[in-house]
Amino acid sequence: MNPFRARRRPPRTLVVRLDSAGDVLLAGPAVRAVAAGSSYTALLCGPQGAAAGRMLPGVDDVLTYDAPWVGVEPAPVTRAATRRLMAALAAGRFDRALVLVSYHQSPLPVALLLKLAGVARVAADSEDYPGALLDLRHSRRPHRHEALAALDLARAAGFALPPGDDGRLRVTPPPRTAHLTGHGPYVVVHPGAAVPARAWSPARAARAVAALSAEGYRVVVTGGRAERKLTAHVAGRHALDLGGATDLPHLAGVLAGARAVVAGNTGPAHLAAAVGTPVVSLFAPVVPAGRWAPYGVPHLLLGDPHAACAGTRARHCPVPGHPCLDGIGDAEVLAAVAALTGDPSDQGEQGDQGDQGDQGEQGEQTERGATV
Repeated sequence: MNPFRARRRPPRTLVVRLDSAGDVLLAGPAVRAVAAGSSYTALLCGPQGAAAGRMLPGVDDVLTYDAPWVGVEPAPVTRAATRRLMAALAAGRFDRALVLVSYHQSPLPVALLLKLAGVARVAADSEDYPGALLDLRHSRRPHRHEALAALDLARAAGFALPPGDDGRLRVTPPPRTAHLTGHGPYVVVHPGAAVPARAWSPARAARAVAALSAEGYRVVVTGGRAERKLTAHVAGRHALDLGGATDLPHLAGVLAGARAVVAGNTGPAHLAAAVGTPVVSLFAPVVPAGRWAPYGVPHLLLGDPHAACAGTRARHCPVPGHPCLDGIGDAEVLAAVAALTGDPSDQGEQGDQGDQGDQGEQGEQTERGATV
């Protein structure tokens, strides 16, 4: 008998996703399923994912822990940080926990801490023998998209999406951002990524912005505070530079107002999907597109899926010239944007920013990803 299904009252549930903002956004449908069947739902995130976690519908609280086994530059193992986490978990009085991980990660380190903090029932996908650390050891389906794999685990634990929930990515309504973007239709280019192998080189991104502008599109370039030099270079004299001008909710507002977003496989691409905006995905094959492509919105994947870097999870391109992405021609970019937006001279408005309750029909989801 599945111990997660036998409950007399709605539980207090913790969902764990310790990775980046994009990973947390992909967990959103599973979080809503958990929230629909829980009296209280909290999210345990890493520092890079906490802001995204606070934007997910159904989340009552967000706890933050910089896990020593996550990230390229992980935090050191300290008793003080571990004790703070244990105290927060104990104070939450959680009955159950779902640990969401990617296919190459282990849920067992955090499962041990959850058990020590008194969480009675813990569920996760795990290829490794969990001993007494997991009460529900779930097997992930091969090549499953991250959003669907998280939902599969939630369902196995007895949590289902509420009636009328289409299972797509979603965030709470973002603020209006016309004071940042100006009025009139536009296309967003987001040139940066935390993993350099998943983005255009700055020079290639600048050429794409110039080509879009010459084609008649009004272009807005976005990026974080640390990316101001990059966005200024990419925008040049052809685009509006919003580098460093937005926090994550305001970036969501900018993306919600766009006709389309051109971005690498990075958090803003998933944020665009969460606000219902089509995505031209510059997808380096260092990780599988079937698992991390934009989910639930019309999108087109550009890039060489058979490049030498395929499946390596490389952070920096191992091939001189970054051909899998920098080899994408301007004609390909323009054709993809046109396919998702229509004629640049007659783009129309994306919709009322801040009202994301009905995202409309967005194209069908397949194992490879949604396409137009």
